[in-house]
Amino acid sequence: MRTDMYLVYLLLRLLGRLPLRLLHGFGSTLGRCVLWRRGRMVQAAAVNLRIVRPQLDDAAQAALLREVMIESGKSVCELAKIWGVGAGHALELVREVRGEALFDTALTSGKGVIIAAPHLGCWELLNYWLCRKTSMAILYRPPRMAAVEGLLRKVRGALAPDQVRADGAGVRTLYKRLAAGGTVGILPDQKPRAGEGRFAPFFGREALTMVLLPRLAARTGATVLFAFAERLPRGTGYRIHLLPAPAGLADADLGIACSALNDGVQTCVEQAFAQYQWQYKRYSADDRPSPYDHARA
Repeated sequence: MRTDMYLVYLLLRLLGRLPLRLLHGFGSTLGRCVLWRRGRMVQAAAVNLRIVRPQLDDAAQAALLREVMIESGKSVCELAKIWGVGAGHALELVREVRGEALFDTALTSGKGVIIAAPHLGCWELLNYWLCRKTSMAILYRPPRMAAVEGLLRKVRGALAPDQVRADGAGVRTLYKRLAAGGTVGILPDQKPRAGEGRFAPFFGREALTMVLLPRLAARTGATVLFAFAERLPRGTGYRIHLLPAPAGLADADLGIACSALNDGVQTCVEQAFAQYQWQYKRYSADDRPSPYDHARA
């Protein structure tokens, strides 16, 4: 590990000693500061909220945007706790698990399991919880800075998932793993590259949606479960959720399948709305006008 990344690791270990409630307090302040600056991230979040909550007036939109940015700040600062204390201690912050029986049943079926984990809540803690239950591979895109990858391996420790690059070889690895009855994790709301997705409704508006997950489910017969780790109030911990996939997700018609995929994400989001990564430009596409152009928060 490079010296600068090692110093970051030591800082995480130090900050991890702080109470989660205090770290979330720092995160709330961070979120308010980012909101005050009115940068591109805030503008994108404001556009998304106007799309998905069009019935709210200006005052309600502003209040919701503030809540979203506060939760975003918490999501950054809580990583010091999740990564800094190690997986075992971080898992002590899980206060409740809803839907665990669904996961246990899927694991014992021998058909393979696909975990669809949206950008919602604390996904790093979710990774720990899943990897304590079973070995898992996740599809990912390497960070722009190669040194960060080494830091991630260090902080995730023994409960780190196997990381499979998002390329042809990586996809073949996922197929093989599922065919052997294994478990894989995919971000279902990750915007695909041009030519690799289909448009499907997400909160009432068409969004470019991945076809990989529905194809994996259709070709392998694996069980698909949606999962996220909800951040509880006042730094008291987290609640793990596992939910069944909507009907139609493995349909041969990719229009139907992608709509079901987005329905699954939307069902998760509605349970912890402000904890979703609303800064993500989900409604942009190379061949369509972008709602984020010239946006003002």
